[in-house]
Amino acid sequence: MTFAEAQACHARLAEQIRVHDRAYYVLARPVIGDAEYDRLYRELADLELQFPALVTPDSPTQRVGGQPLGEFRPVAHRQPMMSLDNTYSIGELREFVERVQRLAPGEKLDWLVEPKVDGVAVSLTYKEGRLALGATRGDGTTGDDITANLKTIRSLPLRLAGDPREWPALLEVRGEVYLPRAGFEKLNADRVAAGEEPFANPRNAAAGSLKQLDPRIVAQRPLDIVLYGIGALEGAAPPPTQAEALEWLGRFGLKRPEMTWHCGSFEELEAAIAELDAARRGFACETDGAVIKLNRLALRDRIGATAKAPRWAIAYKYAPEQAQTRLRNILIQVGRTGALTPVADLEPVFLAGSTISRATLHNEDELRRKDIRIGDMVVIEKAGEVIPAVVGVVRDRRTGRENPFRFPAQCPECGSSVARESGATAEDAGVIWRCPNPDCPAQIRGRIEHWCSRGAMDIEGAGEVLVAQLVKAGLAHDVADLYRLNLLEVASLERMGGKSAQNFLEGVEASKKRDLWRLLFGLGILHVGAGVAKALGRRFGSLDEVRQATLAELTQADEIGEVIALSVMKWMGNPRHQQLIERLRQAGLNFQSALRAPNAAPGGLAGKTFVLTGALASMTREQAAARIESLGGKVSSSVSRKTDYVVAGAEAGSKLEKARALGVAVLDEKAFLALGPSE
Repeated sequence: MTFAEAQACHARLAEQIRVHDRAYYVLARPVIGDAEYDRLYRELADLELQFPALVTPDSPTQRVGGQPLGEFRPVAHRQPMMSLDNTYSIGELREFVERVQRLAPGEKLDWLVEPKVDGVAVSLTYKEGRLALGATRGDGTTGDDITANLKTIRSLPLRLAGDPREWPALLEVRGEVYLPRAGFEKLNADRVAAGEEPFANPRNAAAGSLKQLDPRIVAQRPLDIVLYGIGALEGAAPPPTQAEALEWLGRFGLKRPEMTWHCGSFEELEAAIAELDAARRGFACETDGAVIKLNRLALRDRIGATAKAPRWAIAYKYAPEQAQTRLRNILIQVGRTGALTPVADLEPVFLAGSTISRATLHNEDELRRKDIRIGDMVVIEKAGEVIPAVVGVVRDRRTGRENPFRFPAQCPECGSSVARESGATAEDAGVIWRCPNPDCPAQIRGRIEHWCSRGAMDIEGAGEVLVAQLVKAGLAHDVADLYRLNLLEVASLERMGGKSAQNFLEGVEASKKRDLWRLLFGLGILHVGAGVAKALGRRFGSLDEVRQATLAELTQADEIGEVIALSVMKWMGNPRHQQLIERLRQAGLNFQSALRAPNAAPGGLAGKTFVLTGALASMTREQAAARIESLGGKVSSSVSRKTDYVVAGAEAGSKLEKARALGVAVLDEKAFLALGPSE
């Protein structure tokens, strides 16, 4: 194939994929099956491998995220990104409508009502039809350049749809990035499994994602976007109304609000707000209100804006589902890192489908800001309709017998004096009290539970109850002690029969063979989740290499910046931790990384996603996963149209059936072992 032929083929494939992406991600009406889509995508990717000069910034293959950024570049908005005034009151909404009518005497007003998506406001600039810039709101005048992160959103076109002759020379659009409910739940489940703190709500998750300096991390989070406004525009006449503007944006492949209402009177506005309230729980995104906008754009220009907000629009916010209950006590939980977290002990109350008896109070600053006292009647709601939170106090129900809560000066578990420190990362917030005593029973329990967890060393039977018994009986002071336990000691614990004890000890023995990344994750080093541990395993061949690495060497690894590198160095330099490592070495644990393949050409399977099913004769599933990752591939737990290969061993189950139904390539063990750097 000549380059000219390849160029024509690339243009055809890229346009086909853009059309199908819009049908699937924007219109929710796919016109081809997953297998056919995958065939087109692989053909495009293979063509770009053969002809690298064909790779363009707007190619459908350029959504996986590039290299980490050093920092976000500030960018000035062409037009200010103003926030909206809001109200919870129908009476205030009526006053708003009357106020606009006074500013436009004699005009017949009509309005457009749109769902208020609970996300993060962004601005996108397309030049000659191609996405050139994406920015946060910032202070309304200047935002951060997050173009690389926004490019990972599958529903956002990198190039506008439609006839290029109709594209404006410059189009700036405003919208909201959000995390769909289903994606939020899966993201939190994955974070909990990896020993990381879950996000409080979808908006926080979206905001935290857009703050990431590594677009590859953002690409793993299922962000979505809705676009609802036009900022700057050059080379085209603006549509005369908001309704027509949304239709115009849709013709360019831009995702618009799920529903809108065109209203000609206040009574119609009231009805639209009620209809939206009834419909919003069926939306994919969190919707916390209705945005009411004047429909005619020319009339908006006449009415203008205040210094902070437009005079022609307002957000009507729905009151979240709440309940009142009595705060019986405030308990302090001590985590494995020593962090002290206040938790509300509540009189049980039914809210949003479940009975709530505990709710997080986050930290001391939050307690003081809300002036929450023991004995208060408090208002609770599910933050993002997911996590129970105390949002305030019913002050007129106070009797004077309520007691202000004093954060303890000593750890409630061990009595050590606690120290106050600030959050260290962009996703941390507030100030944390921390117990500095590494021998604190709560920390010991937390560290051992984390070590044994499925995402780390995966020791069967080592649940919260057993770990608590081991620590209480003095049989385990740290994770190394697990490898000195005998059957008699474990079987003597309460409700531990001989068979259960034997299964647990077999799990402990099996954990000695786990790969280095699991051990690194299991050690509970601050900021080292499973992804960072794997990155270390790909960069370094052994635990000793990690221990000896300099700051510069650590930061050369993918996903690892200076904060993480310093945390690793601090942990490894602690004499107590050095002794722990030597005891684990003596116990016979594996310190080598199967992810490190220095003789393999990098990226042999780069960009390929594998699913493993059934039993392989020559290796365990973990060893197979390590082989894939060492060659740059990714292992997923479920089959989808994004899967490149399913590796099927003996007694393969439903995943094999799904792969065949989707047309995903299936490899037997021999074919899998034949894959290598040249693939």
